[in-house]
Amino acid sequence: MNDPTITFPLFGENFALNPPRFFTIFGFNIYIYGLLITTGFILATVYLYFRHDKLALTRDNVLDLLIMAVPFGLIGARLYFIIFNASYYFGPGKWMNILSFREGGLAMYGGVIGGAAAFYVYSRIKKIPIGKLLDAAGFGLLIGQAIGRWGNFINREAHGGVTDLPWKMGLAANTSGITSLHMSSVATYVHPTFLYESLWCFAGLLLMHIYSKMFKTKYHGQYFLFYVAWYGFGRFMIEGLRTDSLYISGTDIRVSKLLAAVSFSVAVFLLIRNHLRGVNTAEKDEVEADEEPKDESPETA
Repeated sequence: MNDPTITFPLFGENFALNPPRFFTIFGFNIYIYGLLITTGFILATVYLYFRHDKLALTRDNVLDLLIMAVPFGLIGARLYFIIFNASYYFGPGKWMNILSFREGGLAMYGGVIGGAAAFYVYSRIKKIPIGKLLDAAGFGLLIGQAIGRWGNFINREAHGGVTDLPWKMGLAANTSGITSLHMSSVATYVHPTFLYESLWCFAGLLLMHIYSKMFKTKYHGQYFLFYVAWYGFGRFMIEGLRTDSLYISGTDIRVSKLLAAVSFSVAVFLLIRNHLRGVNTAEKDEVEADEEPKDESPETA
């Protein structure tokens, strides 16, 4: 079945896009969604690589974190999705669905949790305060999520319900007369929620970047708390518009919306508490790029 054509009436009646989900090289299908996620990881790494001193990390730390975060994040994203779609993955004849990655099935929050686990393990191995690593994660996640969400655009997924707002996205019937919303003959106009989340993450990154350039770090973990609060608020609002939410079994409670509300509340509470207490416990954070510890001579020991 062909994918529906994407239209944006805001750009004119003749504006239409029909991007392919993948292209083939030497017989292998290269999925654009995967390329966008990879691009997000790379750009996040480049950003952190050049701002490592502000986060009191070395360039080697940044590269190590990338190597660990990718597998942990993908495993976490997959497990999260499987847990809340258990009926599709568990049972006679269903177990192999767990390995069917080409059919989709990754959850952003699961990726965040998996990545956080990788950072915790790394902090224990390297004896680095977890707050430093989480601050780096906050910047990196905003970049990765802002870029990665465009994979949903390519796949015609993670969109919202029907709307008539000026910036609505149209899903026009393909040659089979079917759209991704199982409606025929005419375009269906929906909320481009992937775009909402992408722009929200870019805005959060811009605010964090400007703040980190203008002010000194007060305590390790403050940027991560801002990320959690910022993303949590945005995801709470956006999740309610989506048509593909994961639900707690037997209820009409959206898993990601609940998690977003809890994470936002906790992060805001901690930010306010730390501000009122005047928390200022960051070490001297400015470190030289790739600086190695200097051997002390007897005269200076």
